[in-house]
Amino acid sequence: MNERLENIKNKYEELSVELTKPEVLNDFNKLKKLSKEQKDLEEIVNKYNEYKKCEQDIKDAKELINDPEMHDFALEELNLKEEELPKIKKQLEVLLLPKDPNDDKNIIMEIRGAAGGDEANIFAGDLFRMYSKYAEKQGWTIEILNELEGTAGGFSQIEYTVKGDSVYSKLKFETGSHRVQRVPETESQGRVHTSTATVLVMPEVDIEDIEIRESDLKIDVYHSSGAGGQSVNTSNSAVRITHLPTNTVVTCQIERSQLKNKERAMQMLATKLHDAAQNKLDNQVGEQRKKIGTGDRSEKIRTYNYPQNRVTDHRINYSIMELDRVMDGNIDPIIEALITEDQRLKLEGND
Repeated sequence: MNERLENIKNKYEELSVELTKPEVLNDFNKLKKLSKEQKDLEEIVNKYNEYKKCEQDIKDAKELINDPEMHDFALEELNLKEEELPKIKKQLEVLLLPKDPNDDKNIIMEIRGAAGGDEANIFAGDLFRMYSKYAEKQGWTIEILNELEGTAGGFSQIEYTVKGDSVYSKLKFETGSHRVQRVPETESQGRVHTSTATVLVMPEVDIEDIEIRESDLKIDVYHSSGAGGQSVNTSNSAVRITHLPTNTVVTCQIERSQLKNKERAMQMLATKLHDAAQNKLDNQVGEQRKKIGTGDRSEKIRTYNYPQNRVTDHRINYSIMELDRVMDGNIDPIIEALITEDQRLKLEGND
C-alpha cells in the first residue's frame, strides 16, 4: 500500500508543477482536466501525509520515552498516536478503493406511485419533496422533465434531473421500492394503510456515448398540459419518443420549444438505455461483486412508518426514529450508513 501511496503523491506533485506552466494556464481545457485530476488525488495525499506524520510522531515519542523529564508526556503521546494510526490506515484503505466512475455525475431520477392507488401517488409526491429538500441542502439544482399528477395529489409519475457536486455518489442507493405505513387522510376508521412508490436513479449519460439509430425511434408530438390537464401551450411542443427495439418510452414537455423538448427527451432515452444495459451486465456478473441491494426498482428497500416516526432501511437493518426530519430532507444519516456499508463490503471483497 505504501508504494502505491508514494506513486499517488509523486503524481500529485507532478500535476502541481504542470499547473504552473504557461502553456497549461493558457489552455482552458487542459487546465480543467489537470485540475480535476489533481483534485481527485488531493484527499488521498492529505490523508497519506497525516499517516506519515503519525508514524513520525510515534517514532519521536519512543525516542523521548527514556528521558526521565519527558517520560510521562512521551508515553501519553505514544499511546495516543498508536491508537490513531490504525484508524488513519483504515481511512486510507477506503480512499484507495476503486472509485465508481459514475459518482461525479448528475442524475435523472424517476418516482412513480405504485401499490395503493391515490395514497401511493401522494407518497410519491412526499418522496419528491424529501429529495428536493435534500438537494436544496446540498446546493444542487432540480429540473422537472415530465410529470403526471395524481388525482388526489402527489404524482403517479415524475421524472427530473438533479445537478450538482457528486450527485450520483449520494443518491445511487435510492433505487427500489419505498413503502409507507400511515393513516391516509381519506381513511375514516383511522386504520393504518400500506402503500408503495418506486424510485429509479440513473447517472446522466451523454447522447454521444450511446448509439441510437433514428430508424429505431417513433416520435410523437402533442400539446403540453399543466395541472388538471389544462393546455399551457397551444403549439405541439411536447415530445414522446419510443425506442422500438426495447419499447422504452420517454416524454418531455417542460420547454415551450419542441426542439428543446426533443433534445431533453433524447438525453433521457440515452440515460435509460445505458442504465438498462448496465443492469443486464450486472446480472451477468452476478454475485462476483458485492453491493447493497440488486439495483432493481421492484426491490423493497425502505419503510417509512408514520405511527412510530420510524424509517427503516431493510438492506442494512438501519432504523432512525426521526421520520419527520427525514421527510423534511434530513436523509444524510441514512445515506452515510449506506455508503459506510458499501465500503465495508468492498473492503471485505479485497481481502
